[in-house]
Amino acid sequence: MTESTRTRHFLSDLDLSAAELDEVLNLAENLKADPYGLTPLAGPQTAAVIFDKTSTRTRVSFAAGISALGGAPLIINPGESQLGHKESIADSARVLERQVSLIIWRTYAQSGLEEMAQYSRVPVINALSDDFHPCQLLADLMTIREHKGQLAGLKLAYLGDAANNMANSYLSAGVNAGMDVRIAGPQGHLPSTRVITAAEDRAAESGGKVTVTTDPAKALAGADVIATDTWISMGQEAEKEQRMTLFGDYQVNQTSLQAAADDAIVLHCLPAYRGAEISAEVLDGPQSVIWDEAENRLHAQKALMTWLLVESGLTDQSAATAVREACRG
Repeated sequence: MTESTRTRHFLSDLDLSAAELDEVLNLAENLKADPYGLTPLAGPQTAAVIFDKTSTRTRVSFAAGISALGGAPLIINPGESQLGHKESIADSARVLERQVSLIIWRTYAQSGLEEMAQYSRVPVINALSDDFHPCQLLADLMTIREHKGQLAGLKLAYLGDAANNMANSYLSAGVNAGMDVRIAGPQGHLPSTRVITAAEDRAAESGGKVTVTTDPAKALAGADVIATDTWISMGQEAEKEQRMTLFGDYQVNQTSLQAAADDAIVLHCLPAYRGAEISAEVLDGPQSVIWDEAENRLHAQKALMTWLLVESGLTDQSAATAVREACRG
């Protein structure tokens, strides 16, 4: 952890270096063990949590986490603010930064988050965009570490819609952690060249590996972790029948487990559709760690918010010292 007072934001998985990712995960484990041990938002300070998309896990985990850190969550639901409609994102950022300590935004365009961060002197957090879901990956990596004891060198296979935000984040965050990441989906539904290139660049630094393929068997061979996501994201409901056929060969099921390592674990960010991207047998089976993963959204996001506040110079010295100690693991 550095002594920099530059405002730090978390807009995509690669906004953290490999070393910083390790710090946040160490902090998350400490906060899980001692949920009220750090209260950087005591006051209570307010954190704005803005939703352009509906949510269950993101809403609950951020609201509960902000409260546990001593703060007050200000939930702004779709259509309840003038952000991006009657008022520009830049102007909204200038207003919010003077009244809240964090801005957390679940939205559509990545460019909106980038503009918000450009004009905000308090940390901006991507709670989901069309391009990335980095907070989910903090929880996923935390869960893998809990069950496997490490991240570096593990083989992670993601199957399904490989052009969506979850595939992008699995690829980016996985290689940042030094994992061997295999992304499998049908032609035309794979990560963009931009995302692959950025992941390859980070893998060269971290020791991770990147494989993008249309062959699910290649991705699954010996995998320690299997992950998937819904085939029908928000706004794609009209394509349901077509997508069910297109992604049929990429379902995570008992055959998938047989191709992976014997002790492979299964992740899904939820909501899940049993019988579509994942079979009920696997989702509810002994190798599923999905409910641990859902819980860990709370602990990982608490750690992220705390880390960003300290890195941005927005806590007092005693709080910063305590956080830095917890980040060491």
